[in-house]
Amino acid sequence: MDAALADITDGLWTYLLIPVVVLLGLFFTIQSKGVQFRMFPEMFRAVARKSAPDREGGRPVSSFGAFTISAAARVGTGNVAGVAAAITLGGPGAVFWMWVMAVIGAASAFAESTLAQLYKVRDKGSFRGGPAYYMRFGLNAKWMGMIFAAVITLTFALAFNSVQANTISATMVSAFGMPADSAAPSVIIGLALVALTALVVFGGVTRLVSVTTMLVPVMAIVYLLLGGTVVIMNIQNIPTAVSEIVSSAFGFEEMAAGGLGAAIMQGVRRGLFSNEAGLGSAPNAGAAASVRHPVNQGLVQALGVFFDTILVCSLTAFTILFANPTLAGNDETGANLTQSALVTNLGSWAGIALAVVIFMLAFSSVLGNYYYGESNVEFLVGRKGLPVLRVLVLIAVFVGAVGSFATVWAVADLMMALLALINLAALAPLSKTAFKLLGDYVAQRRAGVEDPVFTKDRMPELRNVQVWDSADAPVKS
Repeated sequence: MDAALADITDGLWTYLLIPVVVLLGLFFTIQSKGVQFRMFPEMFRAVARKSAPDREGGRPVSSFGAFTISAAARVGTGNVAGVAAAITLGGPGAVFWMWVMAVIGAASAFAESTLAQLYKVRDKGSFRGGPAYYMRFGLNAKWMGMIFAAVITLTFALAFNSVQANTISATMVSAFGMPADSAAPSVIIGLALVALTALVVFGGVTRLVSVTTMLVPVMAIVYLLLGGTVVIMNIQNIPTAVSEIVSSAFGFEEMAAGGLGAAIMQGVRRGLFSNEAGLGSAPNAGAAASVRHPVNQGLVQALGVFFDTILVCSLTAFTILFANPTLAGNDETGANLTQSALVTNLGSWAGIALAVVIFMLAFSSVLGNYYYGESNVEFLVGRKGLPVLRVLVLIAVFVGAVGSFATVWAVADLMMALLALINLAALAPLSKTAFKLLGDYVAQRRAGVEDPVFTKDRMPELRNVQVWDSADAPVKS
């Protein structure tokens, strides 16, 4: 079953998704005149802005709060297990293609999150939005939005959360010397994860934001310290590692052996899993922010792509390459390879430290993934469907903890491909609107406006915009 599923997934990625993702990313980059390059400094100003006070007295989510929700989903297993899997299956050259995907994908991330802000709706003092909403209101295609909402719920809340739980379980078993041939440790870990997840997901979005806002900076700092320490210890080896990455990405040996295709495949696949650019997930978090201009969140989410892949994933890649593993025939997969590399570089204590970090990374991803599911279940059936979603998430977490590495990743890859294709099909015709909004934002900044404000009367040609009226837009405090 695993082999058949892998064949279907590989074919879908090779012949359809990779060409579409790359070509559309380049199209968005050209259409926006390189938004990810020319607006890079502005991204930091955007993430630091305070939330706009809400006229209805709600508790608005700030730009930083929305950033942490999306980072909670981005900065997870993809950074640790995903990078290791990419290097194992595609060689060091896969890292180069992850970098390329981050640079290209940042333009896609900008467009989708800007559109999510534009077409968001009010929901009891807060906002809801995402691709399902810009499909419904931007394309007038409610049917498409409903399909997307169903697929993203299955992908993130269930399939991806199984991957996160699987990684937590595997690293805990390895770090603490539990018997790998016994099911008991995985069952115990799975039950513990179910209990912890239940405490948060039944607490509502406000608690979710507070938990992820606290966890994401901590987990990022700890992992950056571990990876940064390894890089400093091996600073003299950085040129060699970079040379190995680049030569493996374009080398004649890899081309002759068919390894070039594997490097591109794994780089794009794991890059998309890690940074989610164009996948349609981060816009669900971006839409929740109370900001004065839709472009603000587009910039914030584009920055998240760089943070995830260029910084965090690169540290993982260097950590593994500095350990000089023998990739051919290596039985270690995913996070266990990263764990072994850290032990090689720093000592046995680092394996336990990474297990703790992975727990924080992956568990916060579970919370972020749940939020994406919650937002889309509300789009489909309203709040009455949330109790069922919460129970299904708990089941997915347990199944992932006790399931096999190959199976949970194969299911996640297949669902991710389907999700991306649906989102990109909507993003392509709507991107022109996103970049018109960018033009409005840039014009205000050039006119000396520190925090640009958008109301829909600035672009009267827009239809079906649910907020952004003059009387309803966020006001200055």
